[in-house]
Amino acid sequence: MNLDKHLFIPSNYDPILNLTRTEKAIKLTKDFFEHQLSAELRLRRVTAPLFVLKGTGINDDLNGIERPVSFPIKFMNETHAEIVHSLAKWKRWNLKKLQIPAGYGLYTDMNAIRPDEDLDNVHSIYVDQWDWERVITEEERNLAFLKRIVSKIYSVMKRTEYLLYEEYPELTPQLPDKITFLHAQQLEDQYPGLSSKEKEDKAAKEHGAIFIIGIGCALASGEKHDGRAPDYDDWTTPSEGNNKGLNGDIVVWNNILNRSFELSSMGIRVNKEALQKQLSIARCEERAQLMWHQMLLNNELPLTIGGGIGQSRLCMFFLRKAHIGEVQSSIWPQEVIETCAKHKIQLL
Repeated sequence: MNLDKHLFIPSNYDPILNLTRTEKAIKLTKDFFEHQLSAELRLRRVTAPLFVLKGTGINDDLNGIERPVSFPIKFMNETHAEIVHSLAKWKRWNLKKLQIPAGYGLYTDMNAIRPDEDLDNVHSIYVDQWDWERVITEEERNLAFLKRIVSKIYSVMKRTEYLLYEEYPELTPQLPDKITFLHAQQLEDQYPGLSSKEKEDKAAKEHGAIFIIGIGCALASGEKHDGRAPDYDDWTTPSEGNNKGLNGDIVVWNNILNRSFELSSMGIRVNKEALQKQLSIARCEERAQLMWHQMLLNNELPLTIGGGIGQSRLCMFFLRKAHIGEVQSSIWPQEVIETCAKHKIQLL
């Protein structure tokens, strides 16, 4: 393993909170943020699955190359189930099941295993996030509505940061008053020749907090800013000018790691037309025959907006930690454990 590539050690790093205070702060962060998010977006908490049946189309395919953890069920004739990657599509099906009306939604604690992740300061094979989804109307399938929801979520982040400052004055607030909205095409135009990550670094450092619109759509160069599965976020519908996409990522500037830092991935979800178009672009039209996709194509699922907000990512940022292993218990290579210990990075 190349430690220089997968492990960043901040110079003179000294965690602000010790292990005991960190554990207490993690609970405070999660409890407060969850309740505030629920109130701000009018979301009901529901119970979520850890695994779903293989072949239903319900599991999130992420970029389409990540392998889900799969296992046979003895009592069901060795039928295979998969540990979820996320609940992007399950939530929409559950909104139909619960008959939740427009303007309201649900959220849940999502726990996933992603064994194909490249482990580093911000990536773990264990993923924990708040997965949320809200029913919308046809009139709300536009960029202005997406921005309003993003601003609401950002306001919850700001409140959480201030609460932690009140409890732990050493955790000085860093987020700017407002989040800046940028389309991925703007980043491509402004920073030609740079990688997507380098573009995010530049923009996040300049603005403090940004929402990058149009993740998954092809830009003027023919390249994508980043990949996105074709069957949940809408990244093909025109949004503003010649730009496309009704989705994006919330990214902030992380002073500890000296880099951009993604906290949330979200967007207005595909309708029937966008699903058909995106499946064709991604060359996976065969998914249209799966159960979940058939429900959407037959107009049996509500129109929605939704996303995931990283729980460990949020705690890591607000508690000013250098490694995600300082706020979650996971598995790490032995050399990472030993190197972190030498530099005061206290893995849980």
